Amino acid sequence: MSDAAPQVLLVDDEQAIARVLHKALTAAGYRIAIAETGAQALSVVARNAPELIVLDLGLPDMDGKDVIAALREWTEAPILVLSARHDEAERIAALDVGADDFVTKPFHMGELQARLRAALRHQARRRAESTEYSCRDLSIDFIKRRVTVYGEEVKLTRKEYDLLRTLAQHAGQVVTHKQLLAAGWGATVTDTQFVRVYVGQLRQKIEEDPSAPKLILTEPGIGYRLQDE
Repeated sequence: MSDAAPQVLLVDDEQAIARVLHKALTAAGYRIAIAETGAQALSVVARNAPELIVLDLGLPDMDGKDVIAALREWTEAPILVLSARHDEAERIAALDVGADDFVTKPFHMGELQARLRAALRHQARRRAESTEYSCRDLSIDFIKRRVTVYGEEVKLTRKEYDLLRTLAQHAGQVVTHKQLLAAGWGATVTDTQFVRVYVGQLRQKIEEDPSAPKLILTEPGIGYRLQDE
């Protein structure tokens, strides 16, 4: 396999799951490294700098959220949490501390691989310091703060644009209510109703059918995801 293939670090102490993931992701063209503890994960990331990290929260030596927090002090590599913890608060806490996405076990391999591709696309876009976003019929020029749908310019308020820009800069990934509040109103505002109202306004302006949105998808209880493909 080419050294240019993206390297994925799997952090999971369940060997059966690690074997399944290793086989499937290797077949999909990834290079795989495995760590069974949080300490091993930190060491492997420091040594190998993988392009992407798939992390379980229930590790034997430390909580996965603490691993994420430690990694975010010095790496921007995408982190996808793969966990059996279905609690909404756990998902929000992991995303707020720095995870890019969250998939619950049991999982569909097809969905997991789609999330990995989205994370890598987002990372490539961030590294290229992209000045534009385009998906389906929606385009955003970040320099001109210009939004078009079907080639027609859409007028957004400042907060509507700030929320859409934040979603686009994390396209394909979950953005929590807390992250969107920080982008639109500052870190001290906590009423998520503001986000719901403005996302509703955005959908009225950019969705073909706001009652069945296909661009800004709701992640119930957590936040929103802008489609990336």
